[in-house]
Parts: sequence; C-alpha cells; structure tokens
Amino acid sequence: MDSVYETTKGRIVIPARLRRKLGIKPGTKVCFIEHGSEILFQPLTKQYIRSICGILKDTTSATAELLIDRKKDREREQAKRQMLSTPCTDLNFKPLLATS
Repeated sequence: MDSVYETTKGRIVIPARLRRKLGIKPGTKVCFIEHGSEILFQPLTKQYIRSICGILKDTTSATAELLIDRKKDREREQAKRQMLSTPCTDLNFKPLLATS
C-alpha cells in the first residue's frame, strides 16, 4: 500500500509504480468518485474506455428505434391528411351562399 501527502495547494502525487501499472501519463484525465468515506479515482485511459464500451448496450439499435419512430410519424401524418381531405357528409351542412 502506497501513501502520499497532500500539498498546500491540494495536490497529490500518484506513485510512479501505480502510474506505470494504470497507464497514467501527463495529461491523462482522472475521475474522482466519492464512495461513502472513501475516494476512488479512475484514470480515463484508452484502455479503460475500451473496456466499458458497450456496457450499456440496448437490445435494439438507435437506428432501428429511429426508423420505428419515423414510421409512426409518417402513419400519423397520413391519417391526418386523409381526415382533412375527406369531404364533409353531414346532412345538416349548408354551404354559405354569396349574397349580392
């Protein structure tokens, strides 16, 4: 177990052994996670990003969902157009006559 001290500016130095093991290089972004009374840190390296890629994968693709939504929208629009183009068959309907 390695231990480090915080500087007066709130900085800590990650031991070289851990930097090498985790692939932390200058400029590597590190995410700090508060977990109860502990602080976990996860370097956001290419290796880590690849390891979590697809972890939240859904059963249907975004493209398939988009196509389904577009089909529903198209059907809704067609129904609306059809309703607007249907002539009125109300027997009580009397067209307005132009008066001169």
